[in-house]
Amino acid sequence: MEQGAGPGGVPPTAANPPAATTTTLERAPIPTQRSAQVEELGLDPGTVRVAGRSSGWLQRAVGVVVLLIAAGGAALLWYAVTSSDAGGRPPERGTLLGIWDVFYDTQLPSPRVMLAAVAVAVLLAAGVALLEQRIANRSRRSSDVLTDPLAPKIVMARTRGVYAGPVTVTVLIPAHNEQASLPATLASLLAQSHRPERVIVVADNCTDATVDVARAAGVEVVETVGNTRKKAGALNQVLAGLLPGQGDNDVVMVMDADTTLDAGFLAVAVARMTSDRALMAVGGLFYGEEGAGLLGQLQRNEYLRYGREMRRCRGRVLVLTGTASLFRPAALREVARLRGTALPGTRGDVYDTTALTEDNELTLALKSLGALMVSPEQCTVVTEVMPTWRALWAQRLRWQRGALENLGAYGTTPTTLRYWAQQLGIGYGVIALYSYLLLIALMLLSADGWVWFPFWMGLGVVFLAERVVTVWSGGWRARLLAVTLLPELCFDAFLDLVYVKGVLDISLGRTATWKHVVHTPTGARLEVGDAA
Repeated sequence: MEQGAGPGGVPPTAANPPAATTTTLERAPIPTQRSAQVEELGLDPGTVRVAGRSSGWLQRAVGVVVLLIAAGGAALLWYAVTSSDAGGRPPERGTLLGIWDVFYDTQLPSPRVMLAAVAVAVLLAAGVALLEQRIANRSRRSSDVLTDPLAPKIVMARTRGVYAGPVTVTVLIPAHNEQASLPATLASLLAQSHRPERVIVVADNCTDATVDVARAAGVEVVETVGNTRKKAGALNQVLAGLLPGQGDNDVVMVMDADTTLDAGFLAVAVARMTSDRALMAVGGLFYGEEGAGLLGQLQRNEYLRYGREMRRCRGRVLVLTGTASLFRPAALREVARLRGTALPGTRGDVYDTTALTEDNELTLALKSLGALMVSPEQCTVVTEVMPTWRALWAQRLRWQRGALENLGAYGTTPTTLRYWAQQLGIGYGVIALYSYLLLIALMLLSADGWVWFPFWMGLGVVFLAERVVTVWSGGWRARLLAVTLLPELCFDAFLDLVYVKGVLDISLGRTATWKHVVHTPTGARLEVGDAA
């Protein structure tokens, strides 16, 4: 059968989509693949390890470690400020616009303090950027098959002179009771300017009409058997049967059942995969769907800022988002081969079923093997926003705890340094925001009157302008919410509480739960939770 061929040996195309079928698969192991270079050295691929894997204690204490380091940084900053020899002076009194008596203080922080603060910020930002660039360059140029089997130099050498056929796309959509959201997802796929060759809905323990909806849309359906490992387990079952028959250009795409693709997503992704055979994965940039009132807009603003940050990174991947990402089969097979040795997880599994955030963990796995990945700004998707604060709490707790647990599993390696820096930034942000709110509260309780500080007000104006500019593309609602400032500060404080809860849960060994928002045919969304 030809690469990407559908049932009966006929390659499915946009004009000849695959017939709707339903298949039930038992889990099967993925055959191991040996690298030619490893064989030449007489080594067993299963013994190849990546240096820096974490010890057991770090997986439990990772959150505490992050917070302690962040607290240490905050303490040093506090010491620098309080050790300043600038003498204090009482505020002055004046009249504003001739009618308003105010107290104001024009005293500035000492030059030493301001210089130290600016220098530390610049050094940290530049240090992280330079380190990330150096690590990326090392991976691109690496020819060490033992530590970087997916590095571009190695992949290019292995595939030189080999034509693997045109790039084809097989889409996997894991779905658990998604009868209401699935039609829009499938419609966005089938409306792509470059239509996928195969679309497979992975129906995982569904009790609604998900299977019927998928079959009515003319796509394939695979129903999992005995899966208790959520999304990761469902995908592992299907990939175990799919990957062995895939060629280098038979790209596998994984997308959520509550996501819709923008029209040119697949065309751009396929063009990237066609032009660069060393490219192992293409990720998407996500934006929030409309609705959910103020809470929905807060999430949309957050996603807008994330997308802007990714564009500024020129496509460098932070996370291959589970909303929609494409992978070369060779990359997924290599991950499955090295699970349990060089990578966390069970040998033969593409996804680590113990990870709460399987997309983040798979990103770390691919990066640890030297894979080249990109998130083009044209590859955008629209994903759901949480309709209630309770659902948002559960979602972000899973994200945050999963990210920390992934770091604990991988330890401190060149690949994970960028992620450690991110978590340290979040930890420091928790301390800084609540310290700021505490100081404001103490000032209000102890001061006889309000004192204005022009210097700090000027910094506040700069901060406010940044908040508005970074969501400008979201329209007037996004800008209005940003300029009011207080709602977004409360939202940030909420997310900080989620972070602290995640740290406590990991440290105390509490069992994580997986909350799932189910879309009903009437448009209502119900929250369902169970153990992860």
